[in-house]
Amino acid sequence: MPATTRPRRIGMIVPSSNTCLEPQTYRLLGGRTDVTVHSTRIPVTRIALDDSSNRQFDPAVMQEAGRLLATADVDVIAWNGTSGSWLGSEHDKELAGGITAATGIPATTSTLAYLEAFRTFGTERIGLFTPYTEDVNHQVIASYEREGIKTVDHRALGLSDNESFARVTDEEMRPGSLELAAAAPDALVYLCTNLYGANITAEIEEATGVPVLDSVAVTLWHALKLAGAPLLDPRWGRLLG
Repeated sequence: MPATTRPRRIGMIVPSSNTCLEPQTYRLLGGRTDVTVHSTRIPVTRIALDDSSNRQFDPAVMQEAGRLLATADVDVIAWNGTSGSWLGSEHDKELAGGITAATGIPATTSTLAYLEAFRTFGTERIGLFTPYTEDVNHQVIASYEREGIKTVDHRALGLSDNESFARVTDEEMRPGSLELAAAAPDALVYLCTNLYGANITAEIEEATGVPVLDSVAVTLWHALKLAGAPLLDPRWGRLLG
């Protein structure tokens, strides 16, 4: 007979060219057996401020992906992408609401997870690190400003090919991270779910005293919270434990 109890199940909608978030999510969970993660992919290959890029994040596509995840009886569904950071929070609120309406399952996104984290931890001033182009960063900064979040400084690596983001090394991230932390923000934000920011979170926090919020970790944190599961080991971000 099937078991009457099971682990909490987290459903994740994954950008098709993302090679980081799935292995990194399981790394963040470590040896936990109380949670399992289940993914479906949608076509995303490029990050830019134009219509062809924006169409990748169509709510109808997300709803269909959500319906697929719902057949696995997941407890929560997360769009594990940061597009709402430049498209605006209303876009992601509509997106999450549409997924829930289509499936009856609570839903979130990486952007909504960040906004919840900012509220929870009283974060008002951030240092922003992304692999994106400068114009995308400026759009993110403006979007966060509307949410009451001030970006005190930022770094953009100038990339637009989504697959390339996961090939950014720890060594490439350290200098900009330390420079941003020197401005004493409330938190340093690694914005991109295809960026291995969590690899150096503990190192940067220890060296600078500034909390770090990594996109993969923050999205998982919010999904765990919505699923009613224990949160993360503080080494992945001392605020998220």
